[in-house]
Amino acid sequence: MSLRIAIMGTRGIPNHYGGFEQLAEHLAPGLVSMGHEVTVYSSHNHPCQVKEWKGVKIVHCYDPEYWMGSAGQFIYDLNCIMDVRKKNFDVILQLGYTSSSVWGSLFPPGVVVLYNMDGLEWQRAKYSKLTRRFLLFAERLAVKYSQYRISDSPVIQRYYQDKYGIETEYIAYGAEVFSQADVNVPVSYGVEPGEYLLLMARMEEENNIEMILRGFTDSGTDKKILIIGNVANRFGRYLKERYGSDERIIFTGAIFEKEKVHALKYYSRLYFHGHSTGGTNPSLLEAMASKALIFAHDNAFNRNVLGDDAYYFSSAGDITLFIEGFDGGMKEDEMRQRNSEKIVAYFNWPSIITQYERFMMQCLFLFKNKNERNILYRRYFRG
Repeated sequence: MSLRIAIMGTRGIPNHYGGFEQLAEHLAPGLVSMGHEVTVYSSHNHPCQVKEWKGVKIVHCYDPEYWMGSAGQFIYDLNCIMDVRKKNFDVILQLGYTSSSVWGSLFPPGVVVLYNMDGLEWQRAKYSKLTRRFLLFAERLAVKYSQYRISDSPVIQRYYQDKYGIETEYIAYGAEVFSQADVNVPVSYGVEPGEYLLLMARMEEENNIEMILRGFTDSGTDKKILIIGNVANRFGRYLKERYGSDERIIFTGAIFEKEKVHALKYYSRLYFHGHSTGGTNPSLLEAMASKALIFAHDNAFNRNVLGDDAYYFSSAGDITLFIEGFDGGMKEDEMRQRNSEKIVAYFNWPSIITQYERFMMQCLFLFKNKNERNILYRRYFRG
């Protein structure tokens, strides 16, 4: 059975931004290869302006975020929904709910609306109290207007069960194990293979970047640390001004070339993962796939993925002590290998795509049968 599928809630593909775009970049062509007709909604100013990419139809909708800021996301989502109402889709996969759920009542009737619930957005430290209240409201709307839901972490799955009494399907993100890494890449950033530390993240407070930098600067290590990420936002500028004078800290800016990112992770001595909210984080999976030795913030999300195959920190002091005492050896090599094997076994893209396809089929079957039952009920019991 071939489905007509719309994927919404991203800035578009190919990926030039983040996690949901990365998911769509893999998922959409994968579903096409299975015989489905897939459309991805993209921002009108996306760097790639083609109407089709790897067999996926691309619809560009006006997105005023570039001049309006975050408020523009609401208009972009509305434009996407108004367009999707004109089409004849079987399934709408909405990635995230932050700015889309307020328009939930406008989703076309007779179509399966499937939400990927993302992380717990209202817990993010970068948002004001008022914004957090709105995000919690948006979360409730997403629960109300979606018929079926996906969680990318068992932790998120339990949250929705406990708070709203609803079931969500657990489907994680995916990653690809890299077989080769260019040894010259670290050198081009001023560090030697195996002799530097690495942090890669968006410059946001909930990623504990300042905690990591504070712990690093308090240590007596002579190793350097690369900070990969765009520092153009307020918090990024603050970090660069506050810690940029330490010659051991190198702010590289954002790096999007997958081969470079893989090589930097592969040859790092230690990889910091400070994310503290959300579900199965794509950058964490990529670090595992690159066989990086991971030093992660101690929370349920990270432990659910890494288990005993990582070291954990909860404070800057933890980081300082670990850096000064860390030597590395056979135990760490085994941790790297086991994390790589987890990608192959549990977080590989073919498996993730198959799980999405299977769940979409199940949802459509349940939705159609439910509609037919409702029609029969109204016809024969309500006159």
